[in-house]
Amino acid sequence: MNIALIAHDAKKELMVQFCIAYCGVLSNHNLCATGTTGKMVGEATGLNIKRYLAGSQGGDQQIAARIACNEVDLLLLFRDPLTAKPHEPNDMNLLRLCDAHNIPVATNIATAEVLIHGLERGDLEWRNILNPKPGI
Repeated sequence: MNIALIAHDAKKELMVQFCIAYCGVLSNHNLCATGTTGKMVGEATGLNIKRYLAGSQGGDQQIAARIACNEVDLLLLFRDPLTAKPHEPNDMNLLRLCDAHNIPVATNIATAEVLIHGLERGDLEWRNILNPKPGI
């Protein structure tokens, strides 16, 4: 499966810790991320991650394009709900695209835990059956 990782600045360390905890599961999938998040996660875990631009420089829009082309199967978007972001409309675009393409998305660690356990059990295999495609 193709998994995209995005984390707001205040949630980057949480994303790193999450990916360390679930490195075994994530290592079986194709990962992509916005620039800084991908760098931090890659350095901490050794996972192979395709990195796009930093979110503020358009990396979230690059991932949105992959979602629009149905090339992402799962989005982990760790958002900071307490701090206003100048590029917050991009987050809403990501969520809208995920809804339009039936892509599971987690915006916090609680939902990410549920999705990662479902991924590990094979609950998301329907994405591979309905949308066979090469890696990101």
